[in-house]
Amino acid sequence: MTREQEFEELRPLLFSISYRILGSVTEAEDAVQETWLRYATASAQPRSPKAFLSATVTRLSIDVLRSARVRREEYIGPWFPEPLLADPYEDPERSAELADSVSMAALLLLERLTPLERAVFVLRDVFRFEFAEVASAVGRSEAACRQLVSRARRHMQEGQPRFDADRGKREELAGRFLDALKEGDVDALRELLAADVQLVNDGGGKVGGPRRVCGVEKVIRVLAANVPLFITRTGAVVEPREVNGQPGAILRDPGGNILTAWGLDILDERIQTIRSLVNPDKLRHLGPVADVGAIVREAKQDRRRPV
Repeated sequence: MTREQEFEELRPLLFSISYRILGSVTEAEDAVQETWLRYATASAQPRSPKAFLSATVTRLSIDVLRSARVRREEYIGPWFPEPLLADPYEDPERSAELADSVSMAALLLLERLTPLERAVFVLRDVFRFEFAEVASAVGRSEAACRQLVSRARRHMQEGQPRFDADRGKREELAGRFLDALKEGDVDALRELLAADVQLVNDGGGKVGGPRRVCGVEKVIRVLAANVPLFITRTGAVVEPREVNGQPGAILRDPGGNILTAWGLDILDERIQTIRSLVNPDKLRHLGPVADVGAIVREAKQDRRRPV
């Protein structure tokens, strides 16, 4: 097997490691590409390609995360990871577990960890690397890695996200929610939303709107008053999709350009959190992005025009 073939076989794992460390599709893809360049130009053939490549992408991702921390601290409004529509790393026996580990809620919890804690947690608890492999990847002793993992687990367990176990029920409830949303059906929305539901928007200062709305009645007012009108005026299409391993949707304009990505956290047969990602910089990897700001401004002007 050639180096290129070895790398391509491991690419899904490398991307999945890097994305969970970074929360960015574009940065993870860059780290994977740099990993390939280092592997392709290595003077000697590593004894274990998997160990070499995993260690390289992990170290690169740690470096990128450290440099990104300042940007995230200065970010305007809530920060969400770039949405991932499909995790390339497939393991049928652990599909549900891996989907939960890449959820928006889990990735936001990982933001509480230091870059090193985040890396060792991802390698050990998500991808089940042996401690010797983790230690080699991050350049620390096994004992140090055990301590890092222990601290990371404590932080994660404090707010560990929970989701309904039955994925079919989650998808069915999400479908009912999207139908009610398009129709502005207040009664249906009230049945589907948790009492303390949160609607959170990540616009990054580029697209306006309320950043966080809490409570079922407030959320219903915002959704029912704005979403159906927005869809009607723009001709937007709501495309149900799995977003970061959980039910969600992509909203597109009539030309197929992306307006926003929605992610839903569902527990106890109720929607607990609605995450709306409208920052265009975080959507470009999904395809052409519409100018949501211009569309919103035009819609507001239309409202003021006499009938």
